[in-house]
Amino acid sequence: MIPGIHRPAAVRVDLGAVKQNIEQEIKHLEPGQKLFAVVKANAYGHGAVQVAKTAVSAGAAGFCVAILDEALELRRAGIVQPILVLGVTPAKYAALAAVNGVSLTVPDVEWLKKAAEQLTGTGLQLKIHLAIDSGMGRIGFSTDDEFIAANDLLLDSDTFVVEGLFTHFASADSSNDTYFKSQVARFNHFQSLLKVHPKWIHLDNTAASVFNKKIHSDLVRFGIGIYGLNPSSNPASADLATAIKLKPALSFESELVQVHLIHQGQGVGYGSTYVADGDQLIGTVPVGYADGFIRKFQGFKIKVGTEFCPIVGRICMDQLMVRLPHKMPVGTKVVLISNNLAEPNNIKAAADYVDTIHYEVACLLDDRLPRIYDN
Repeated sequence: MIPGIHRPAAVRVDLGAVKQNIEQEIKHLEPGQKLFAVVKANAYGHGAVQVAKTAVSAGAAGFCVAILDEALELRRAGIVQPILVLGVTPAKYAALAAVNGVSLTVPDVEWLKKAAEQLTGTGLQLKIHLAIDSGMGRIGFSTDDEFIAANDLLLDSDTFVVEGLFTHFASADSSNDTYFKSQVARFNHFQSLLKVHPKWIHLDNTAASVFNKKIHSDLVRFGIGIYGLNPSSNPASADLATAIKLKPALSFESELVQVHLIHQGQGVGYGSTYVADGDQLIGTVPVGYADGFIRKFQGFKIKVGTEFCPIVGRICMDQLMVRLPHKMPVGTKVVLISNNLAEPNNIKAAADYVDTIHYEVACLLDDRLPRIYDN
């Protein structure tokens, strides 16, 4: 995807906010804990390489990504800290990961056997983290027998370096901690079966840390908090209070490219879902659902100059229209998503409007939108 540098639209990222969020979290860590910055999905839409470099300067000890290609991107950019791929990587790429010093997740004993075959005769050692399915129902060991079998295999192998044992919580962002505690107990059970000795035992994600769940974890996998967003955010309830102050880093900006007058009875957009009830000024903004600003945002108010104006008519693939309260010049700044939580078009408000979470809103912003970095 080629960024649209000849179009007045971009995602702006405040790297000063990113650094501040990480520094605040590092101060909040328990003694001896380290922070691994989660920069998967292009750093939740913020730009993986730039965020990773900022994270290093802020004191991050390592990184987590979702797929091997994201890890390799960081290595090509000169990131030398440990990198863990949290998702399942096909075992046939074990040697590629080993050559690049990237740690892979082990989901089951069959994966371990296949990876061992790929590494036989190469002289390479692969760093691994054993995943436990403690209640997400996603990936990881879920039976005692299989986990013990994997431990036995690893005891007799010099092919693998057991770097970590981890799980992921389904509800650390909830005020009801019943299920959370059941996951901790299940993880502790698997930990009691260990025969190998991982360097790091890690359970803490952003939510478990900033909501002070007080569990033993050598690492905190700090994800959504890097970007200044509350991990408990969802449309159905108020955000929980965090132990650290988070500063949103992302805004989405454009400008008016045309302003024109329409008259009573004239429609706007595909299907004419909006029809003017009198003379109205309509402004056109050159972004649409192909940029990740989905059609459900119809009706959402975005900031045009100093005014908050509703999106009218269906959002098109590459353009959207707003109803203006008065004549505004072409080139007037438009803020579709604000990094100011006090403004009604902040990312939490945007996510609530389309009945989703801010993670999704940020990740949907397409690479066609250039990223501009401040501070």
